[in-house]
Amino acid sequence: MSRSSAKAGTKPRSLLSVSDLSAVDLAGMLERMKSLKPAIERREALSDLRGRVVGLLFEKPSTRTRTSFEVATVRLGGFPVYLAADELQASRGEPIKDTARVLGSYLDVIVGRVFSHETLTAMATFSGVPVLNGLSDLEHPTQVISDLFTISETKGKLRGLTLAFIGDGDNVCNSLLLGASLMGMNAVAACPLGYAPDPDVLRRAEDNAKRSGSTVRVVEDPKEAAVDSDVLYTDVWVSMGEEKERSKRLRAFRGFQINSEMLKLASKDAIVMHCLPAHRGLEITDDVIEGKHSVVWRQAENKLYGAAVALDFVTG
Repeated sequence: MSRSSAKAGTKPRSLLSVSDLSAVDLAGMLERMKSLKPAIERREALSDLRGRVVGLLFEKPSTRTRTSFEVATVRLGGFPVYLAADELQASRGEPIKDTARVLGSYLDVIVGRVFSHETLTAMATFSGVPVLNGLSDLEHPTQVISDLFTISETKGKLRGLTLAFIGDGDNVCNSLLLGASLMGMNAVAACPLGYAPDPDVLRRAEDNAKRSGSTVRVVEDPKEAAVDSDVLYTDVWVSMGEEKERSKRLRAFRGFQINSEMLKLASKDAIVMHCLPAHRGLEITDDVIEGKHSVVWRQAENKLYGAAVALDFVTG
């Protein structure tokens, strides 16, 4: 998708939510990753983004998301430009729609890692180029695309498996519920009272489940969620921007740790996932994240291929 085509009236294809994808779209992306991964591993000269410039607008620090998108852009033949939010005029009060219009006239794609999902919505509305959600307070779709690929790669399938997310019903949890239900996986989120997934996201995930023949549940007992699960997934209890709530959150999430006892409740061949960074001793124990059931490091590596397929999707 070029800037010229957007100006001519073709609406750019952005990816702000897993709900922007159909089941066919998502299945196609996972299939595309099967060929992208070995090609990138072999350092093949790919040309999906040849001549295109990808802007990385980051309001939050990042290790994996920033690096994966920068490397994916280069591997696909494009050029990444990192845009630290505190170095832009938006940090001094420029309206985001003004920033979006200008960046859209320079760039071919914008990847945003932002505090507010509304920032991405405005970017997509006013920039005239595809916008990718590299994390917002509502969702983290590119994380979940790579996660589903990791599960499929490890388990050989998605449909019929049960994914148990244990912890905060945060952006990752929201996207997991949407992605799993879209692909026919059963999904259960175990969250303390007051920390459940977004209600609108939950409704959309339940609608997905009706169409795919799967189930979506939210419970308050982590052990109930873990029983016979094929995938145990967790995330940090205190995300960036929530530091003032740390003490409150640590009390609320007591008992929601993925540890060896929790793992015993899952299927014998269950896998353990974490989107990182991990706070060992809080949401997950060291022995589990380093244990034989952990696929955390494969999951982290696959973020590179998830970034590549997301860029390929919005520019294709």
